[in-house]
Formats: sequence, structure tokens, C-alpha cells
Amino acid sequence: MALPAEAARLDGGWQEVFSALQWIHFTMAMLSVIGSSSIIAYAVFQNAVRSPEVRPLFYLSLSDLFLGMCWLAGAVLYSTPTSKQDLICYNLQATGQIFYVASFLYTVNYTWHLYMDLKMKYNQNLFRIPPQVVDYASCIGRIATISSSLIPFLLMVPVFCLGNSSNCYQNFSQKHGCLLMHTEMAAPTNEPQTLGGSVCRAMHFYGIGVFLVSFLISFVAILVILSQARGLYKRFVNSTGFLGDQQWAMIKMVEQRVVFYPVAFFCCWAPAVLLAILKLTVSTNSKIYMALLILQALTAASQGLLNCIVYGWTQHVFLSLKRNACRDVDTQTPLLRSQKKSYASTLPASPPEAEGSTSTLL
Repeated sequence: MALPAEAARLDGGWQEVFSALQWIHFTMAMLSVIGSSSIIAYAVFQNAVRSPEVRPLFYLSLSDLFLGMCWLAGAVLYSTPTSKQDLICYNLQATGQIFYVASFLYTVNYTWHLYMDLKMKYNQNLFRIPPQVVDYASCIGRIATISSSLIPFLLMVPVFCLGNSSNCYQNFSQKHGCLLMHTEMAAPTNEPQTLGGSVCRAMHFYGIGVFLVSFLISFVAILVILSQARGLYKRFVNSTGFLGDQQWAMIKMVEQRVVFYPVAFFCCWAPAVLLAILKLTVSTNSKIYMALLILQALTAASQGLLNCIVYGWTQHVFLSLKRNACRDVDTQTPLLRSQKKSYASTLPASPPEAEGSTSTLL
């Protein structure tokens, strides 16, 4: 079913805009697939998938990989129409939204694991908590990981069931409906609205609402968790009773990441959130809308690439720098080494090990 508003856009030059968006989607999605695949391959070949530090990042990268493949599929379908394309594109949009929300939740899950790992090490250092508590926290982590996949699927079940049964895919006759996050409702007419039309309209706004609410909850949760982690880490370092240059450098690095993580998450999805709000207000005929379409294509489709850099390879680079610093310490003079040993003798035995493990996370 051709939409009057869409037909006017195509006549007014929107065809060129959507063609440009297709190539942006394809390029950024390909980079995201490569980035997330690199994290997955590294974790598998290093046998680190079951590691508590790597497992949350592995599942986040897996979600980003599937999301990137959805972006790629939409870009390919735009340029190569097929039979029943409207049905395929409708379900592709719903599938993509599952992975949007899953990516949000896995990002929260990743930051929550950072906090819990730090908290467990802090408690083990000060209170010598029993292994049963550690096992309980690990069980909670597995439940959170499973829920991050299950909740998005359950949220989108009404879109699949009610949308397909009400033939809502008929609104996807325009080929740009295959481009992810480019769905619109048919312009209202003077004819009485059918039950199927009401269901499709409800599912359209329901999908936008799920996206906005899940983004807001995830963003606030990331801010709260990282703020708690920052305070806990400062208490953890202060509990050792000695703050050297390395400890202050670690505190500064943690504070930077507390700011950097939510900023990266917000910048990645802010254009898509603004576009969703504009769709709710039916203000989609402006230059601002066109600019946000371009920004959304550049940011949302590159989620996998951004996450692999922010949460993955920067950690690896930091660890390499840490190992180099440790080698530099071994080359110090005997006097400096003896001073280091005298300082170390006044500290508890466990914090250095815990600190090193914490650095792999934050």
C-alpha cells in the first residue's frame, strides 16, 4: 500500500536520500560485523569465553553481530527486491528491534558485571566472604545474561503475532521499508478505520515505545552502576592504606571510563531516539529529520564497531601497557626495588592481585 507522504518524498528527492542511507547502512554494518566478530573470534580462540571478565563482553558482541547482520540484510533487500518483500521487511524490522533492546540490556549486563566483580573483590579483601556468596553472585549473573536475551524476544512477540495476523506488512510496500528503523504508518484517511488498521497503528506505536523506554532505562542504569563502581573502587584502593602513582593512575582511568562509557552509549543511539520522538509527534517533513536520518545511519548501524573499541580492544591495549610498565619496574635500581618491597610488606597480600584483575574490567 503506497503511502501519500512517502510518494511525495520520493518525487521531491527522497529517493537519493534513501539510496545514500542504504550505502551508509551497508558500510557501517559491515564494519560492525567485523568489529564484533573480532571480539568473538579472539574470545573463542583464546578459550576465554567462560572467563567471568570476558563472558559479558562476548554476549554483547554476539548481540551486536546479529544486529549488524540485520542492518546488512535491510541494505541488501533495498537494492535487490524479492517476492513477498513487504512480509520479509516487516519481520526483519521486528527482529532488528529484538537485537536493539538486547544490545541495550547486554550493555547494562556488562557494566553490572564490572561492578559486581569489583564488589566481590572488595568484600573478599576486607571481610573474607565465603565461596557460597561468590557462587550465588555467579548464579545471579547467569540469570541476568539469559534475561537480556529473553526479555527483548517476549516484548516483540505481540508485534510478530498481531502484526502478521493483521497484515501490517502491507505498509512496507515501499522498498525503503527494509532499511532498519525506517518504518512509518499510512497517512490517516477519511474512511472509517478497520480493526486491522487499529491493530497496526497500535503495534507501530508500541514498537517505538519499547525502544524509547528500554533506551531510557538502560541509560539510567548504566549511569547509576558506573557511578557506584567509581565510588567502590576508590574505597577499594584506599583500603590498601597506600596510594602510589600506579594507584592514582588507576583511579583516574576508572573515572574517565565512568564518563566515557555512558557518553559512548548515548552518542550511538541519541539520533535514533530523537527520530523516534519525531515520529510520535508526526513531524517528519523537515531538514532536521533528514539530518537525523544521516546521523542515525552513521551511529546506530555502527554499534558493533563502537562497542568492540570502547569495551574490547582498548582494554587489551591497556593491559599491554600495564605489562610494559611491569617490565619497566623490573629494570629499576636495587635501591628502588628495595623501597618497593618495603612498601609492599606493609600492604595486605590480596589487593595487588585484585587490583590487577579489576584493571582488566574497568
